[in-house]
Amino acid sequence: MQNDIESYLLNLQKAICGAVSEIDGKDFRIDEWVRPEGGGGKSCILQDGEIFEKAGVNFSHVYGDALPAAATVHRKEIIGRRFDAMGVSLVFHPRNPYAPTVHFNIRFFLATRADECPIWWFGGGFDLTPYYGFEEDCVHWHQTAREACQILGEDKYQEYKANCDSYFYLKHRQEARGIGGLFFDDLNQPGFEKSFEFTKSIGNSFLKAYIPIVEKRKNIPYGERERAFQLYRRGRYVEFNLIYDRGTLFGLQSQGRTESILMSLPPLVRWDYDWHAEKDSPEERLTEYFLKPREWVKT
Repeated sequence: MQNDIESYLLNLQKAICGAVSEIDGKDFRIDEWVRPEGGGGKSCILQDGEIFEKAGVNFSHVYGDALPAAATVHRKEIIGRRFDAMGVSLVFHPRNPYAPTVHFNIRFFLATRADECPIWWFGGGFDLTPYYGFEEDCVHWHQTAREACQILGEDKYQEYKANCDSYFYLKHRQEARGIGGLFFDDLNQPGFEKSFEFTKSIGNSFLKAYIPIVEKRKNIPYGERERAFQLYRRGRYVEFNLIYDRGTLFGLQSQGRTESILMSLPPLVRWDYDWHAEKDSPEERLTEYFLKPREWVKT
């Protein structure tokens, strides 16, 4: 079971890196690392590329005697169990402000204790963070997400979209991080085979969802205004990842490789005190229209 999952994840990492390198023209740096407490991983980083200012695709497979608090806060029954966790996670920060930042991850957890049934589940999803909104991009993104969920039935897209809207929300700013996508966790009810097939469906849909958007936006002319706004909005991304993101907290609490855990952070960012967008500007339209939860596709 675990060998099949690990094989799929490593092949997915390779496929995604290959597609991004082809677009950018630059290869990923590959770092293989070992976790002294058990396990390790492979981090693939592209930095200062033609299209991507920073792109990271991580694979990790770690295990140990007890799960960290970030993993047990919602699952008290796994406290004190041995754990085995693996997954692929990525964040891409394009250079052009008209091309959106993207996050994706899928993961598998196994918690065991002698003479007791193992507890396992899949989780993951993807979400899009534009700086300048385009309705056609939002529709394409969510339509692809909806199609990826069909293996579990018509209702799953709406459920996992709502989860995503709720999860990727900055409470202290009272605003969404982006236009959402999918977020699922604790998936085991359909049984292992169906849960794994669904997880693979989400993984296989990522390039179909994201690459066409990048191709459309990567060469749009921009100036200092757009660049400054992109860096300002990246600040929201940093705030979410360091304050709320469970994956970041799990990685740090499980003593994972810090460079790999924090690869999601953009290389350049800015915070401007009490900044407000001009009325009726594209910058205001981002927060007042695109970042409000809405139905982008009909179900």
